[in-house]
Amino acid sequence: MNFREQPIHSEGVPGLSPSTREKLSQVGTANIANSLLRRGFRNAYLLGLHPVSGMQESMVGPAYTLRFMPAREDIDTMANYSRDDNLHRRAVEECPPGHVLVIDTGGCVRSAAAGDLMALRMRQRGVAGVVTDGGFRDTPGIRATNLPAYQRQAAPPATPIAMHPVELNGPVGCADVAVYPGDVLVGDAEGVVVIPQHLVDEIAQEALEAVDYERFAALHISRGRPIFGLFPATPESRKEYDGWVAAGRPSLEVLQ
Repeated sequence: MNFREQPIHSEGVPGLSPSTREKLSQVGTANIANSLLRRGFRNAYLLGLHPVSGMQESMVGPAYTLRFMPAREDIDTMANYSRDDNLHRRAVEECPPGHVLVIDTGGCVRSAAAGDLMALRMRQRGVAGVVTDGGFRDTPGIRATNLPAYQRQAAPPATPIAMHPVELNGPVGCADVAVYPGDVLVGDAEGVVVIPQHLVDEIAQEALEAVDYERFAALHISRGRPIFGLFPATPESRKEYDGWVAAGRPSLEVLQ
């Protein structure tokens, strides 16, 4: 089976319109972080997390969260882990399609936050991705599912060795960033950023416009123009940019 053919269902995701999701899929996490900084948000990037695969698609979706605490030997056995009411296993089956499962391990990398069969199940259910400040096991298998996945480092030992699941879909701290259910996560080749739900539409539009301006600036820089007066944008360079947009975004050769 070609897992790449399995769709990520984004239509009708509460709190995230298809148009906003499309905009966010076209911008980089760095652009989004800049837009958030303009509004005073300095701690929105999940620093230290990396994509499991350099070839995975971009990730966009509202947060559905799972929180772990340290394990205790008399409670966290494989028998208890196998129960159908185990919150870890429930998270895989209950994370809504189009959402991102955010797993708060408290930075624990002594055991796995998820594995390849869990990733495959989420991919088949239409989950948009999985993010943890801990690590995954079976990472070659996770890559094969093509589910966008982000971790601090690989963590092959079984989950109950070090972690106990305690809450589904409550506020969490992932990589020292506050994530509330419904906040929108965006992941690319560099990492993951979190957008407060009430700002997602305006951030998506502003970040998309920033990407377009950077294309304009790159055209000039590639021809030898200094960044002074060009990047960051100035009122004068903005007028140039507006004229470029009005002209249909031509190449510099056409402008000359």
